Amino acid sequence: MTGREFPTRPWVGIGTIIFRGEAVLLARRGKPPRLGSWSLPGGAQHLGEGAEACARRELLEETGIEAGPLLLADVIDSVSLDEQGQVRYHYTIIDYCGHWSAGEARPGDDVAETAWALPDELAGYALTREAMAVIAKARRILAA
Repeated sequence: MTGREFPTRPWVGIGTIIFRGEAVLLARRGKPPRLGSWSLPGGAQHLGEGAEACARRELLEETGIEAGPLLLADVIDSVSLDEQGQVRYHYTIIDYCGHWSAGEARPGDDVAETAWALPDELAGYALTREAMAVIAKARRILAA
């Protein structure tokens, strides 16, 4: 497979939406892409690694947090085209959701900072529209 830019097929990224009470765990990116932006913990799936195993590994590596049972929250395709209409980036993002079970949030791997954000604080983190939507969806899934 080629690099992430102008790929020959989509890259699979796996994220987690983890709640502790009403607060959701956020990670500030310490490396590109989206350096300095707040998002959900996650990263690229490794060859031979199951999706849920990837979610748990990325969560622990990036934040020091462990989660209880995980449920599928959403699958999102993120496709960016260049000026000529060629696919510059294509990520298929699989997001799992669950509740905190152990660990103290701390930045690790490619994360510069972590935060537990309450619902009324989310606007201050300038999350993408897609991240806000999947957080809301995860709340509904876990409340069911």
